Amino acid sequence: MPFPAVVSASWLAERLAEPQVRPVDASWYLPSAGRDPAAEFAAAHVPGAVRFDLDVASDPDTPLPHMLPSADQFADAMSGLGLTDDDDIVVYDGSGINLSAARAWWMFRTFGHRRVAVLDGGFRRWVAEGRPVEAGDARVTPGRFTTRLDDTRVWDAAAVARVSETGSSQVVDARSAGRFAGTESEPRPGLRSGHIPRSRNVPFASLVGPDGLLLPPEELRHRFADAGIDLARP
Repeated sequence: MPFPAVVSASWLAERLAEPQVRPVDASWYLPSAGRDPAAEFAAAHVPGAVRFDLDVASDPDTPLPHMLPSADQFADAMSGLGLTDDDDIVVYDGSGINLSAARAWWMFRTFGHRRVAVLDGGFRRWVAEGRPVEAGDARVTPGRFTTRLDDTRVWDAAAVARVSETGSSQVVDARSAGRFAGTESEPRPGLRSGHIPRSRNVPFASLVGPDGLLLPPEELRHRFADAGIDLARP
């Protein structure tokens, strides 16, 4: 049976005692948020969770932020978290809108791990439902996590530039409307304002409701259609 891409807090709670079910806290925040994900993890996290540090799990050999690491680098980082090839991984973050959990989910999938899901509503939803939490550092025994890059899941800047020119594929910008329009300052110094030519804007925060839960499929389809995106095309 295919592993779900998104699971509820009740789904995770029912399976938390199973040894192959591994919660992963992938919380990360922009500097302007003034939040410390490491301190927040130490204060409270889903029982048994390990902390996925996006900064550590990114390519260390480029000045650009959060570039995809090599397959070997990702394998080493995830093995160091005690993860294995047989684990059912459930990724979450503390933003309330799954700011960074979806990025970690994509990285696991891109490196060949199919049994990975995002916790709907993240840690905020887990706490709101009265689920148990624990404090302190994660207890980690190194695992054996192997990787194989699926290069169909990631394009470089040159490939995106080509489809931007030709329109052969649609480019979707998930940043805020203000950043897309260039009316809102970029959070990192040195970045130009605006967006890739021909791209369409669907702010990621618009895909969840006030409770942080993913909108129903039909509502999601409307959001993309309203932005001018044809889900039948690449």
